[in-house]
Amino acid sequence: MADRPTIGVLLFIAYRAIENEAFAALAAAGHTDITRAQGKLLQRVAEDGSRITELAESAQVTKQTAGYLVDQLVRAGYLERAPDPTDARARLVRLTDKAERLRPVADRAVAEVEARWAAHLGERRMAQLQDILVRLREITDPYLGADDY
Repeated sequence: MADRPTIGVLLFIAYRAIENEAFAALAAAGHTDITRAQGKLLQRVAEDGSRITELAESAQVTKQTAGYLVDQLVRAGYLERAPDPTDARARLVRLTDKAERLRPVADRAVAEVEARWAAHLGERRMAQLQDILVRLREITDPYLGADDY
């Protein structure tokens, strides 16, 4: 059908709906100082810390943009810089306790969206959708490691 949106557009609309709910929940919890660009970077910080170059690559922004966003997040108290134990010349950025408190708020908002979608689609179709997207991730996510399956 010519007037039907592409899969990419449909996936973006669904993602945007989840992102809107998560940011609304964060704002309601008092975290009004996080931009979407900063949030996308925060989501990508590894548990044991990340280098700015890694964050830039996974967020698909320049190293300069990632550095700028990291600077903002450090000033806001969401990230901290630490030495990289594997390379004395490098620095890692890590989530602070303040950033860790964001996760349950955002996770609840996402769970609420998923519950509404499951009620709308039915549990079986929702499970199929998730299974299909997990399978697609196998060929679309360059950051997928063996432990992510």
